[in-house]
Amino acid sequence: MTLTDRLARFNRRIPNRIIGTFAGRRLSPVAVVVHRGRKTGRRYQNPVVAFPLDDGYLISLPYGADRDWVRNVLAAGRCTLRRSGRQVELAHPRLLRTGDAASLVPAPLRPAMRALPGLRFLRLSPADD
Repeated sequence: MTLTDRLARFNRRIPNRIIGTFAGRRLSPVAVVVHRGRKTGRRYQNPVVAFPLDDGYLISLPYGADRDWVRNVLAAGRCTLRRSGRQVELAHPRLLRTGDAASLVPAPLRPAMRALPGLRFLRLSPADD
């Protein structure tokens, strides 16, 4: 088990439960991705950092793209994002590498991205329905 796996497992047990109490609400810097399980069909919620774009949202994936919630969103091709007290239906998920996402991230965060060259992002557009 890698350090990233251990950290993700720890965060799922304690900090994510605390963050979940305020994530997605007005004035919260943390959003919530609501998605369905690929196998179970159950509804899941995961706190994320989501940056608004002109044509959708960019979600950072600090634990990598190999997380269950990311796979669920990619498989379904859609999810719901709760951010700042609003709910948005999103679709067309695309994985981006740091270099491809650099111009989309707010300028103050770009130096940190240079320090984390393997960071991945999930780009989503508004759903067409």
